[in-house]
Amino acid sequence: MSLFKARDWWSVTLGEGEEFDRGCLCVGDVDNGSSGYDKIVVGSYMGLLRIYTPHPSKPGGTLQPEEQLLEVQLKDPIIQVEVGKFVSCSDLLHLAVLHPKKISLYSVAATAGNVEHGVQYQLRLVYEHNLQRIACNMTYGPFGGVTGHHSICIQSMDGMLMFFEQESYSFGRFLPGFLLPGPLAYCARTDTFITVSSSRQVECYKYQTLAVATDADTRQESEQQKIGSGKRLLADWTLIIGEQALEICIPTSNHSASSIFLLGERNIYCLKDNGQVRFVKKLEYNPSCFLPYASVSEGTVNSLVGNHNNMLLVYQDVTLKWAAQLSHVPVAVRVANFQDLKGAVVMLSSEGHLHCVYMGTDPSLFQAPKVEAREINYEEMDLEMKELQKVIRETTKTQDILPKADKEDDLTITPSVSDTMDPISQASISEMGGLLIPSVTVKIKIKSRLAVRNPKLTVCVQPPLAVSQEQFVLDSMDPGSSSTVVFSAFLKQEYPPAELGGDVAFSYSTPTGVPRVAQCQFSLPLRLVCYPSSPSKNANYKLTIDTNKPPVNLLEVFPDFVEKSEDEIVNALGFQLIAGSRVTLLASKTSQRYRIQCEAFEDLWLVTKELVRRFEKQFAKQGVKDFRCSFTGPIPLQEYFEMVDRHFELRLNADRYQNLLSERAVQFRAIQRRLLTRFKDKTPAPLQNLDTLMEGTYRQVIALADAAEENRTALCQAFTRLRSATHLIILLTRLWQGLGKEQTTILEATLLPLLQDTPQLGWEESVDAAISHLLRTCLSRSSKDQALNLSNSQLSMPKDTSKLKKHITLLCDRIGKGGRLSLSAESNAQVPIVMPGGCEPIPESDLEEGAADQDSAAAFTKRRPVKKKTKQDATEQPGEEKLAVTEDG
Repeated sequence: MSLFKARDWWSVTLGEGEEFDRGCLCVGDVDNGSSGYDKIVVGSYMGLLRIYTPHPSKPGGTLQPEEQLLEVQLKDPIIQVEVGKFVSCSDLLHLAVLHPKKISLYSVAATAGNVEHGVQYQLRLVYEHNLQRIACNMTYGPFGGVTGHHSICIQSMDGMLMFFEQESYSFGRFLPGFLLPGPLAYCARTDTFITVSSSRQVECYKYQTLAVATDADTRQESEQQKIGSGKRLLADWTLIIGEQALEICIPTSNHSASSIFLLGERNIYCLKDNGQVRFVKKLEYNPSCFLPYASVSEGTVNSLVGNHNNMLLVYQDVTLKWAAQLSHVPVAVRVANFQDLKGAVVMLSSEGHLHCVYMGTDPSLFQAPKVEAREINYEEMDLEMKELQKVIRETTKTQDILPKADKEDDLTITPSVSDTMDPISQASISEMGGLLIPSVTVKIKIKSRLAVRNPKLTVCVQPPLAVSQEQFVLDSMDPGSSSTVVFSAFLKQEYPPAELGGDVAFSYSTPTGVPRVAQCQFSLPLRLVCYPSSPSKNANYKLTIDTNKPPVNLLEVFPDFVEKSEDEIVNALGFQLIAGSRVTLLASKTSQRYRIQCEAFEDLWLVTKELVRRFEKQFAKQGVKDFRCSFTGPIPLQEYFEMVDRHFELRLNADRYQNLLSERAVQFRAIQRRLLTRFKDKTPAPLQNLDTLMEGTYRQVIALADAAEENRTALCQAFTRLRSATHLIILLTRLWQGLGKEQTTILEATLLPLLQDTPQLGWEESVDAAISHLLRTCLSRSSKDQALNLSNSQLSMPKDTSKLKKHITLLCDRIGKGGRLSLSAESNAQVPIVMPGGCEPIPESDLEEGAADQDSAAAFTKRRPVKKKTKQDATEQPGEEKLAVTEDG
């Protein structure tokens, strides 16, 4: 408990559902009372104007009826309120209320009551100005050195400064190079206006310069200043701060040192009147508001700074003097003098919590409880110490890629996928390639043992799959309650997916406000993306999977893909992918082999994965523990490299389209400038076919943009096909060498590091860097290679894929000769790998890498990785033993 406090003196909550911002609060003697004490004026975006005069009977007490002087509902939202001398021929203070399309000036008058109702306050409209542009903020002051009266300057959303002298409109000026409005303040000492532009620099304009500049009622006229007379609007001085400013404040003090304060997103700047920097205070938090005020010390200025950590900080120049905890995040802060409290800090939050506080301290009343004396059981301590040491040893031994998640029983998420397709498909398109697109229902059940606040559930599937609803906002859950979310998944685009799975993220907050996230995954059925069809004899790509158990009837393995037939044994199945080709599965009658064949290499992946998964599930149900699938090899790298080249070619096309678009855009803007110059010229000149050239350039830009968009769509499709082919290569490598779960995970992280390509990082350079790391660590051939350090240069798109192909070939060759994938420190020790059969080590140096790659490539190309269909195969029937792949491939 901190001793430093912001002691509540008076507070009130302003309505419900209203919003407030920095300009919605001001303090001043708005009713011109005889006492001269300040009143609090608050306006909201809902159009409610309230005036308060705090004088509580006791600090922290509730609001008394007589403390609220006025509450008026205006027609328009209130952007900013200010108190000043805005009426001519009057020295009284009036209230200026800024709306989006007008500014109104009011007088607050008090009428003495003759009965017990007391004094009544009324809001009377003195005059108002309708604005031609939407207002953003305003400032006021004695513009031009006029004494006794205040003028108003309003900044519009499009960068125009509109000046009003009491009841009349003076002039309007556009700020040069304007993009977005920033804070605006008036410095009476130098008669200048200070703002921060969208280029993140402080700009100062003299009032005299603004007054004599060319009148600008439209943006076109402001552009004409550049080529017009000598009355061009220029800044008196500028200062680049490199961040957007939240507020600008110019404190009024009698000290010789005059300052301009700016509150940035991460810094507080103190500038002199000529733009020189006095000091900069770097903040380690996100500020929300600030207020500089005069200090009691000569030559210093105090600052009140509120931040988003519910803190109010007091600085004397750059030194922190006080830090107090608040109950809400303030968006506006002021210092006011009230009857019972001088120098009260008035704060307003965005939700409408209005507080008047003062700085104080509270002694800590906490006392440490007495420790109960008890006897120490040394035997129990020894047992507990041994258990802890055992846990520490087990933790230090295992070094996984991802940290193990703790068992979470407070919240359980259970996904369930329907066994059958939806009777009425929820797909966005009804059919594709003459086949109906089905959908499947997925249910997510959330059960919580504790209270859950603000729960949100997000579903993510990889394209071309899609779901009927991706985000769900749920009601808060009580302890022991449960909730169910239902949605449908379906195929959305015309190419087969690489993964039939999805992720679910459930974000929520505990009753104490701690945010948490729970995750789960679900798998979609193969029936969602393909239909059963008749087997096909023609196929360009074939794979053979061997098992160590007797042949299995395909009717038992794929009951959902076998149509009703009288045959008890099915040896051939056909799978027609909705957005792909036909895949045929053949089972040998005498041996333990299964062949998968297809016209497209990447389409083999889903059926091959499903075959291996269903085999493992079926034999596990039967209690068989030594079941194993294998692939005799070699790995079909040549077909895989075709997919790599196709993806890389589309990436190169995307880069070319980007460069061409940049060139045509530069040309288009140059022609526009030439045409604009000629149109603005007072003496008309021939266009010299510039309009024709502009139209042709425009057509080229549109055509290039369409081609780039078409190439982007093709690139997304090619990347998904590449992911399918990569998954197939990883599966075949696992079956080929019998890799464990840990090694398979490392291989997947190496060959599939990205979920999608980005313009800054692509698949080729990421995979090449990952493979190079493995070849120099766990798959290295000598201690010299292990000592090599990877380059720290930034990854960039390569010129071609030749080096990547060599590294992938070398990776498969190292794994085939006994290399073990591991990221642990022990496996990276400089111990040579013993190759089976006395294989010679493969050199890793740059000079010998080419020869090694050629040897490896030759070894993989001696045997054709995928068997092409021959004439003899075309005459054979599906399911016969002659269709089985021979031992050599």
